[in-house]
Amino acid sequence: MSKSVVYLTARQVRERYGNCSDMAIWRWLRNEDLSFPKPLTINGRRLWKEGDLEAFEKQQAIKQEAA
Repeated sequence: MSKSVVYLTARQVRERYGNCSDMAIWRWLRNEDLSFPKPLTINGRRLWKEGDLEAFEKQQAIKQEAA
């Protein structure tokens, strides 16, 4: 059975990361070392795949453990 893809809006992403600002997300997207997931843009709205964000979080946790 295929798992359905869940998309999060910019507001949901900001809430997920402690009510950060749009500017913070903008900076994360431009920081190539961070590798923050790129959103899909549909009708001018940015949408992130929840699975991409989860993979990013796991990657960051591994980096923290290695430090």
